[in-house]
Amino acid sequence: MFNETRTHEITVDTVILTMFDDELKVLLIKRHNEPFKDKWAIPGGYVRMSENLDQAAERVLKEKTGVDNVFLEQLYTFGDPLRHPTSRVITCAYFALVRANDVQVFSDPDVAWHNVNDLPPLAFDHKQIIEYSKKGTRERLEVCPVAYQLLNEKFTLTEMQKAYELIMGKQLDKRNFRKKVLCTEGLIELNEFSKFTSKRPARLYTFDKINLDSLRGHFIMSNKEKVC
Repeated sequence: MFNETRTHEITVDTVILTMFDDELKVLLIKRHNEPFKDKWAIPGGYVRMSENLDQAAERVLKEKTGVDNVFLEQLYTFGDPLRHPTSRVITCAYFALVRANDVQVFSDPDVAWHNVNDLPPLAFDHKQIIEYSKKGTRERLEVCPVAYQLLNEKFTLTEMQKAYELIMGKQLDKRNFRKKVLCTEGLIELNEFSKFTSKRPARLYTFDKINLDSLRGHFIMSNKEKVC
């Protein structure tokens, strides 16, 4: 069935997640070529001979979306022999959580944010990759408050809870959530309050530097010193 003398090819694909309009969104691009022409896909491309995986992820993301200021982390390697209809292609998937205001994508109708729970038909195995990235993000919450990467630098606990709920896919008890999150290492209570609300102003918080303790994380041209 397979030509065992033919070598494989390697690509990188990146799942970029953000939060706005009370939804968790993923950045997708519409393919212009076969296979899967006109289908939506995760930003990705082939790894050049002169690149390592991180360098390829940086370049492809910049070329296809204009994004160059996010924190990427390797997610998983997908190597099903049938994942590509015409070639033997192995892809290394990355994922990132970003603030919507920090990502200025190209002004192009073929580059757009989509609700992760209401996806259009996708190319290749990209639906599986997105589902795996959601699972990986939930697991990250067990060891590090990665949800802060979806928030402004200063945020309320209500905004943080919303980010957790979108990632976890369920509602959380307000009292229990606040009790737990207030014990989080690195969380700083500010003597400032939210201004853009019709309700009673809420206290603002921020995070000090957080150590992810991971060899898979890699910054792309970030102007911020924080890591998670």
